[in-house]
Amino acid sequence: MAPVYSARVDEPTQDEISEMIHSRFTVAETIKSTYAIEFRIEDTDYSERFADLARELDGSIYVGRLVRQNDGIYVVVQKFVSQKPGRILSSPWTPRILFGIVCAFVAVDGYYRTTFANQLAYVGEPLQMAGLYTLALLGILGVHEAGHMAAARIHRLKTTWPFFIPGLPVLGIPTFGAFIRSSGLTINRRILFDVAIAGPVAGAVVAVIVVLAGAWSAPFLDTQTADMLRDRDILFDFQFGQPLLLYGALEVFSKNSGGIVVLTPVLWASWIGFLITFLNLLPAWQLDGGHMSRTLMRARTHQFATFASMAVLVLLNYWVMALLILVLSMRNPSVTPLDDVTPLPRSRKMAYIGVVALAVLCAPLPAWLLP
Repeated sequence: MAPVYSARVDEPTQDEISEMIHSRFTVAETIKSTYAIEFRIEDTDYSERFADLARELDGSIYVGRLVRQNDGIYVVVQKFVSQKPGRILSSPWTPRILFGIVCAFVAVDGYYRTTFANQLAYVGEPLQMAGLYTLALLGILGVHEAGHMAAARIHRLKTTWPFFIPGLPVLGIPTFGAFIRSSGLTINRRILFDVAIAGPVAGAVVAVIVVLAGAWSAPFLDTQTADMLRDRDILFDFQFGQPLLLYGALEVFSKNSGGIVVLTPVLWASWIGFLITFLNLLPAWQLDGGHMSRTLMRARTHQFATFASMAVLVLLNYWVMALLILVLSMRNPSVTPLDDVTPLPRSRKMAYIGVVALAVLCAPLPAWLLP
């Protein structure tokens, strides 16, 4: 999420900043330079005090960072050149227009997929299924973004409404997900982790509900019928990988053997939801998983994690996404919290194990890897 800032009218002076620091920390040394003021502090319980300072400076022309140097911990305060959003991104109409476009794209995609599926077995009236498909897919993505927004609100971060990204209806997938923009820099690793994990977990819960409904309602063709439809070039095997969660849902309703399951719009919505969740959980670049892994790793190690993620995508035959991450990561590799000294709490480290497991469950695995 890219930051957006606006300067306050009554900016603090350097003397006022010095008072802010001395009121919160035990200062052992002050070093002033042309571009920054550095305060070496003696406190050991600095994390929450720094978070309070960072929130007070938020919106001003100054930004504080907590830095570990050879001789101790420093609070470094310097002027910050704000990155203002362009006219299009700052317009309140942009997210609304994009949402309308994505709704239309998803509905068209759902209508087409229902029409095609009905050639194999009747799955529903195209217009009704298009509406159900739109509700299912945008429900997964919308709850994903709502998870980010809720976590940001808990940590007192302001965010924009989601910007939905149009995709390629009929030819591919109708949307490439969404993103939100925050109105401040991330204070510490815990906040960065919490905001990042909330979206994929919330979206995955809805995706599981959708896949269970889709697996229950999807028509099942016996082997003889499937072979006949293949001979007539009507039925084509799915070549884009199957998540374990989708496989498990079909297993629940005994639809994994002895025939073929028709990929209905509802199942397709769950597959897209799992794919987007998997991509977001990769420990790469500024994806949600990239933010989470950055809280556990140094910046250099995180770069190697990004390259490893691209290798995984190549192995799964998702070359385009791998190249996209490569290009974007060269421009802006990762987010660095203002407090990059305080380690991530143990509870979040344990939660990351669940994140890795969820990524495996959502990954589009080739058929030869499935049970």
